[in-house]
Amino acid sequence: MFNMELAPIVLFTYNRLENTKLLLESLSNNVLANESELYIYADGPKEGAPEEVLSQIKEVRDFVSSKNWCKKSYLIFSEKNWGCAPSIIRGVTEVVNKHGKVIVLEDDLNLSPYFLSYMNDALNTYEFNMKVSSIGACNFFACGERFPSTFFIQYPDCWGWATWANRWSEFEYDANKLLLALRERGLIDQFNGYGAYEMESLLIAQAINEVSAWDVQWTATCVLNDWLTLYPNPAVSQHIFISDFTHAALNVTPPLLDKELKVINNEVTIVPNVFEAMKLGYNGKGDYYGNRIKLKIDRNFIKKVAKKPINLLRRAFGILKNLCF
Repeated sequence: MFNMELAPIVLFTYNRLENTKLLLESLSNNVLANESELYIYADGPKEGAPEEVLSQIKEVRDFVSSKNWCKKSYLIFSEKNWGCAPSIIRGVTEVVNKHGKVIVLEDDLNLSPYFLSYMNDALNTYEFNMKVSSIGACNFFACGERFPSTFFIQYPDCWGWATWANRWSEFEYDANKLLLALRERGLIDQFNGYGAYEMESLLIAQAINEVSAWDVQWTATCVLNDWLTLYPNPAVSQHIFISDFTHAALNVTPPLLDKELKVINNEVTIVPNVFEAMKLGYNGKGDYYGNRIKLKIDRNFIKKVAKKPINLLRRAFGILKNLCF
């Protein structure tokens, strides 16, 4: 199908066996699975983890080792616990630097059989267009005939995505540095999607160590570079909640692509009706979005307190300790 080398896949797992089974079975059913390479990063136990968790981690490792889910699988089992954000940053960086491009999965997804076809086609189509930061998969907001078969928005995806080494090399983890840059350049409203979502709140929470994230920093990086992400219509991934999750407890189940989707090299711009649908979707008003915890933080308060010393910020945003993101 493709003349160019297929992108490697990197998968991050921990202790969720049923979710990992669902993800790997849907991946192995992809039409390009037997031509693709898969890197599986399995995080290690936290210090003092109970026997139940140690057993769960072992079950996941035994399962991912039980067969070759793609053409070839590489297993990277960590002895220590990296945590979600450091593990993803480490794995994506290692694999994308080796191959020049990467497809990224976590263990809470269900994939269309055409997920890999779409991802590789899109990576090849937009490889040299530096307006495109990444390729998204879970379109839960602009589904159906009213919308293009592929389109762009400003927010990158974290529920199945892909990028290139020369984009990922711009990733900035330091939330304070990102906040400063966004404010100095007058990009906070754009970062928040002009009312679509409270991204600034999440970035502040990261800055004061109330959450441990990587995706909000990646979103800020994309906004600062004026990059857009390509999404498919319909979606090629779903976010599935089966067992205990650390970072989220919701289902996002848009219809999945059931036939091959040809990616056309279109102008990299945001279509107005897609943007309006995106705002509704990120506000939890779309048809396929789960019940996310809502932030009840006054915007004017955010702008005022964000200029205060870090200890005041830490107290002011204690509410974000239970945030699911």
